[in-house]
Amino acid sequence: MTEIPATACLVEDLVALMRLEKVDDNRFRAQSEDIGTPAVFGGQVLGQALMAASLTVEPDRPVHSMHAYFLLPGEHAPIDYSVDRVRDGRSFTTRHVLARQQGRIIFEMAASFQTVDQGLEHQLPMPGLPGPEGLPSELEQRQALGERLPARWRVKGVQPHGIEYRRVEDDDLLAPKPREGGSAIWMRAVAPLPDDPMVHRALLAYASDHGLLRAAMVPHGYSFMSGRVRAASLDHAMWFHRDFRFDDWLLYVIDSPSASGARGLCRGSVFTRDGRLVASTAQEGMLRILEKPMP
Repeated sequence: MTEIPATACLVEDLVALMRLEKVDDNRFRAQSEDIGTPAVFGGQVLGQALMAASLTVEPDRPVHSMHAYFLLPGEHAPIDYSVDRVRDGRSFTTRHVLARQQGRIIFEMAASFQTVDQGLEHQLPMPGLPGPEGLPSELEQRQALGERLPARWRVKGVQPHGIEYRRVEDDDLLAPKPREGGSAIWMRAVAPLPDDPMVHRALLAYASDHGLLRAAMVPHGYSFMSGRVRAASLDHAMWFHRDFRFDDWLLYVIDSPSASGARGLCRGSVFTRDGRLVASTAQEGMLRILEKPMP
């Protein structure tokens, strides 16, 4: 019997997370993973909600946009998704998704799907940044901290995952220096994915929540690991422009045009290695500076 590589198992687990159990034509149930965050990872809910909506739309109408709100922190427990079939038009299809736990609505999303049509073509150019080769993964960076790694990160934070992230900037994870310029991350699944475009889009939605709010901390010298910031995603918008594969390297370029009122606004552009802009994101999050750092 052929042994399955560990990386393939990690990706199988991630794909399984996006495979929802059908309750009826408009309701689905999904499992949750615990990546070490106090609440369920927002990217998981984004990806699963997108899968739920996609399962009610014909495959020849791929998603082109989604707009979501995180209403309550989710638990590391199963999540129920209900889909409202708002509109099925000639070219566009609209879906509304609610996510519930324990009878409470924790998340809502509107998504729009469109037939594949021809029209104008242009895009933002990909910035000239180093490729992923030679860059350490975030996992390797955390492991290298050893005893300096905060206690809350020492279990889940050093376990391998189905998605690999490599930061372009060499910022200190615990005490980064304030700087301008936003951030950039290379990311991909660590093993081949099924040839199902819905899975690739759902996993990009999942990964798009990783590191997005960090861009609002960069100018001020804060990080998630510093223990000085309480952060939470408030909303998330995403636009899908072109086809891609999530098991190939993608570059996530992020900036933050504004932070005020204990909130930060961040924007992201996702490029393939050959420079095609495949998706754009935007997110506002709560960012509260703590007087006493978390342990």
